[in-house]
Amino acid sequence: MFNKQDIARNECMLVRGQAKCGYDWWWHSFTGRHAVTGEEKPFFIEFFLCNPASGTDEPILGQLATNKEKGIKPSYLMVKAGAWGEDAAQLHRFYGWKKIDVKWGAPFSVSADECYLDEHKTYGHVCVSKEDADAHPEYMCGAGEMSWNLKIDKQVAFNVGYGAGKLFRALQAFEMFWHVQGMKSEFSGEVIWNGEKYIVDEATGYGYADKNWGKSFTSPWVWLSSNHLVSKVTGQKLEDSVFDIGGGRPKVGPIALKRKLLSAFWYEGKCYEFNFSKFWTFTRTSFDCKETDTQIIWHVEQKTWRNKMVTDITCEKKDMLLVNYEAPNGEKRHNRLWNGGNGKGTVRLYRDGKLIDEIEAMNVGCEYGEYDS
Repeated sequence: MFNKQDIARNECMLVRGQAKCGYDWWWHSFTGRHAVTGEEKPFFIEFFLCNPASGTDEPILGQLATNKEKGIKPSYLMVKAGAWGEDAAQLHRFYGWKKIDVKWGAPFSVSADECYLDEHKTYGHVCVSKEDADAHPEYMCGAGEMSWNLKIDKQVAFNVGYGAGKLFRALQAFEMFWHVQGMKSEFSGEVIWNGEKYIVDEATGYGYADKNWGKSFTSPWVWLSSNHLVSKVTGQKLEDSVFDIGGGRPKVGPIALKRKLLSAFWYEGKCYEFNFSKFWTFTRTSFDCKETDTQIIWHVEQKTWRNKMVTDITCEKKDMLLVNYEAPNGEKRHNRLWNGGNGKGTVRLYRDGKLIDEIEAMNVGCEYGEYDS
């Protein structure tokens, strides 16, 4: 049963070795509608913590030329906020560790000046001028302004099992951990994007909330999720359904495993899980992600002894952005990490060789990238 929330997995993990070289982030994505025109727009908000042991009053930016030359590692809270669509942009606001307040333990909270996040709400403001974005490549972002005030109701979880359990967390065994407290989440409130007001409501927000933490990132990096689903068999909207796929190439210490993905489909209250760490299910996965001139395309096939899930998603590059992160050691190896919230496609779900449903997926959160060679 993967639909098991665990606030202990959602607490800040930057202790011991990961305090010196580690990151921890909480990611949220959702859709709003323009207060006047009703136009739909997907948004994202992330609180990204890095290297508290070397924290000071001011943020230490790893991509700053002088820091790169001296091998100085980054240390900060980065509040990442933005939107997808033809005006897609990511905006970054940085804080030094001595100017933020983290509630360690569960339930977590992160607070700094105008920006706040906990399990049930978030608010904040990020503004980057074009002049600052152009003059400071170390900010790793574009220009724009976004403010938000939102309530969060996390309804369906993807608990990946013992791989992110207490023992492996204590050992800090994996290079990158994942926990999905709300793969189906309801957001409500408002967003102001570049002066335009958007309303976010529970019914059409199609919200998602997860977290990652560790010492570095995976390559390839794959993520697909949606709870805006319609059955092609019945024509009905699936009100109690959501799927989530994530992973790439896990590393345990220095050992890189073969290309693997974790996935879960909560289909109208029933669990269908494809999790390689649960070896007794004999999960097998194959996937292919590619970039064309205009699109990013994902094809994923996963099987267990009895179940099968085939996922085909596309997203237009004009609606996406190249999302930026630096690793805790200061390296920036992901430079073509495509990220979007307007993906579309189909998911086919089988049981004992028989088609359960073919599902149209919309408002798909999606990500794909590999390290620079």
